[in-house]
Amino acid sequence: NVYELGERGFTYAGLKESYGGNLALSWSYHGEADGFLVYDMSENLIYETRNLHQHYFVIRGYGTENGFIIKAYIDTLKGRMSVAETKPIYLQVQQYNHPDVSLVIPVYNAHVVDLLNKQGACLVGKASMDEFAMGSTNQTALTGPVYNPWDRTRIAGGSSGGSAALVASGVVPFSLGSDTGDSIRKPAGFCGVVGFKPTWGRISRYGVIPYASSLDHVGAFTRNVRDMAIVMETLAGHDERDMTSSIKEVPQYLDCLDENIKGIRIAVLKTVSDEVENSIIQDNFNRVVNVLEELGAIVENITMPIELLKAVLPTYTILANSEATSNLACLDGIKYGHRRDGKKIEDTIIRSRTHGFSHQIKSRLILGNLALSYENQERMFVKAQKVRRLIVEELNKIYQSYDIILTPNSGIIAPKVKQVDNQYTYESTILENHLILGNLAGLPSLSLPSGFVDGMPIAVHLMGRIFEEQTVLNVAYALENILGLKNQYSREG
Repeated sequence: NVYELGERGFTYAGLKESYGGNLALSWSYHGEADGFLVYDMSENLIYETRNLHQHYFVIRGYGTENGFIIKAYIDTLKGRMSVAETKPIYLQVQQYNHPDVSLVIPVYNAHVVDLLNKQGACLVGKASMDEFAMGSTNQTALTGPVYNPWDRTRIAGGSSGGSAALVASGVVPFSLGSDTGDSIRKPAGFCGVVGFKPTWGRISRYGVIPYASSLDHVGAFTRNVRDMAIVMETLAGHDERDMTSSIKEVPQYLDCLDENIKGIRIAVLKTVSDEVENSIIQDNFNRVVNVLEELGAIVENITMPIELLKAVLPTYTILANSEATSNLACLDGIKYGHRRDGKKIEDTIIRSRTHGFSHQIKSRLILGNLALSYENQERMFVKAQKVRRLIVEELNKIYQSYDIILTPNSGIIAPKVKQVDNQYTYESTILENHLILGNLAGLPSLSLPSGFVDGMPIAVHLMGRIFEEQTVLNVAYALENILGLKNQYSREG
């Protein structure tokens, strides 16, 4: 149960005072760009996100051990705003007068929110994110960029960077995010926390604004693997309101957590790991491999066809943007979305979407429309689907002999804010885009802190067979106990 979270020695970063069971919380380290959307749980007051370190908000009757954060586009009831960080879904809320923030008051909770509420978890707030979850830097949120808690001159990663930064700074013991390409696992690695997305369909996406439905996963951030097992056990399971959610029985992840991994077969994907140029990151990865061998795991090197790995990003780009084009078509200013009136209905739609979407979103939707157009469907969209199938089949071949695929989470530490653009940070490198494999195949995938380079966290990536979350968690648990990096956080950035 969620009440177990936070029992192992960490407290909220901004816990200042307690009056008669009322907890006064603030967030002190982020300053002008905090990544936080906040409301008062009792009064439903919604506060400005800027300069949050100057404000306090009160959570009445709840203990510090069960607070959590969700990504801003996961729906919640009772006056709590859902934000896709963009103008088309704008709805003015009386208590919140930020002219740039786009928000809407949902009429229902997301399924994951209902599940956490049943366990007594306390929703503290919603985290900033890249616009419509389309980004890898968390620099495109209209509330402002999110900075890394280990170094404020660096990015937290995206698109779930706000959720990652809040856990990494000690504000909450866990947070929810979404992962369409690597939007949980890459920020987790950059921020030094555990990031996990389970098998596609294991957690209901009901109430989560869609980006690319066949790639979208709901997942979480924690500061240790045990907490992740607790959160996953709470969230996983069938939901009648989501036709894609799995009917498979959910194991008791916490009770089955086992650090004995003797005999587990682990494949080191050398086609990816050999691309690491930073010698310290390479040495760290080699140490992880040695630790796994010492724990009794059978570790062997494998390769994948480089042509398939080079095709991962283009395949993802076409499929994700095509699905986004379909999912966001309803935001036309007529029934949904920010409205800019024109002389005709067509003019209204054009003006609304032109004004409402940022340049980055418009570029992606144009690409999606291009791929879905009649003359291009076969040579772009259908071809991308075929390449996706080839990638999945190649992974299935590996899983016939191995339980886990192991890679570095990234070949770099979190980049400086001024060194990244807001389109694609990593261009088309195999190393920096291989996490997409987990989305194309819907595989359970986890980012685990493994060390530091120049004071910044680095991580390794564990990817298992579909619906074998327990194996991934067990290997991560065993590794974490040896590496000694659980429950870490930073407020010094």
